[in-house]
Amino acid sequence: MSLQKGANVPVASTGVRVELGWRAGPGAPDVDVSVLLLTAAGKVRSDDDFVFYNQPVHPSGAVRHEGRRQDGGAVFETIGVALSAVEQGIERVLIAASCDGTFGQVSGLFVRVLDVESGAERARFDPTDATSEAAFMLGELYRRNGGWKFRAVGQGYASGLAGLATDFGITVDEPASPPPVPQSPNPPLPTGPQHPPSVPAQPVRLSKITLTKAAPAVSLTKQGATSGGMRINLSWAVAKPPRGWMNKGRDAVRLEDVDLDLSCLWELQNGEKGTVHPINNQFGAFDMPPYVQLDHDDRTGASEAGENLLINLDHASEIKRILVFVVVYQGATSFAGLHGVATLYPPAGPPIEVRLDECTVPSPVAAIALIENVGGELIVRREAKYLVPAPGVFNQQAADLEYGWGMTWQAATKD
Repeated sequence: MSLQKGANVPVASTGVRVELGWRAGPGAPDVDVSVLLLTAAGKVRSDDDFVFYNQPVHPSGAVRHEGRRQDGGAVFETIGVALSAVEQGIERVLIAASCDGTFGQVSGLFVRVLDVESGAERARFDPTDATSEAAFMLGELYRRNGGWKFRAVGQGYASGLAGLATDFGITVDEPASPPPVPQSPNPPLPTGPQHPPSVPAQPVRLSKITLTKAAPAVSLTKQGATSGGMRINLSWAVAKPPRGWMNKGRDAVRLEDVDLDLSCLWELQNGEKGTVHPINNQFGAFDMPPYVQLDHDDRTGASEAGENLLINLDHASEIKRILVFVVVYQGATSFAGLHGVATLYPPAGPPIEVRLDECTVPSPVAAIALIENVGGELIVRREAKYLVPAPGVFNQQAADLEYGWGMTWQAATKD
């Protein structure tokens, strides 16, 4: 059902996917979707009620950013909303968009609401009057008489996402650098997955850095990220099958069936080197060499936070290089069709984003980023490189051979 601005329609579903779409092209602004969960007073209860690229899951689990995909010249971002799980204090779920230009430069913009089970389209809104706005309130899901309805809003904000978020009660001030993570003077030897100190909670950051082919590197040191813990997170979305696709056999890929292993190769200034990955419980350590740790192995995709690497920047001077990569352990044969976003959260400065959505080869290994100590300066370089192991070469070994780590490998499993 296509709606005019201001119109509304009942949404008889327990859960929906809200899909934002637009046409990509040379010079076109990049667009991001965000959600504000509002009370009857029209305000958020706290900054936690803001779901966007730097805060992709609401604490209740009812709203989550499900990632981005590209289909030809069109780009789509999806938000999942479990309407039956939205907390009673929330009356409105506001869908907004922001861009790094103006929406007058964005063509083909639309938002639509899909039933989560059947995929049926419940509502659609195509705003046509955008001009100089840098943020746009597209629509909202709201409670009415014990059910939910969707309203097409279409209100722009020249002040951008910061202005929109502030109007609804979000604090967007940039935080000060957190204190260094304390170290244990005599840390015990790791015996399995550890629980490193978490990065302190911070106010909402709207800024981000996206590493691209044209701008592939950023200095952590120049951003002030010289101490504390840096978290690296990976999120994925599965490409939507074409219309009429009925194959449910071995070639079907469901995200919940895909076991992806976030991993890294590390090398210290003293020549020590190794790997961090779930196989053989090589989870690393945070407060002793290699100063890199994997928090856990998520085999089913059930973990809301996914898998995370944490790097102890208090020991940045001892680190020579770290290659962050990901391997398909099972559930798929290649990264083709798996659209990933790796986000580095340094303790100071904006998050750093690397998109993995250009795989055109049958590759089960994707190199994400290379972190190097160059003359005392820690540099993050975008790789976004897909590797196809030669016959007899292990997946992790393919990353070693590509980047010249020179390690010895042998067969092993998680079980």
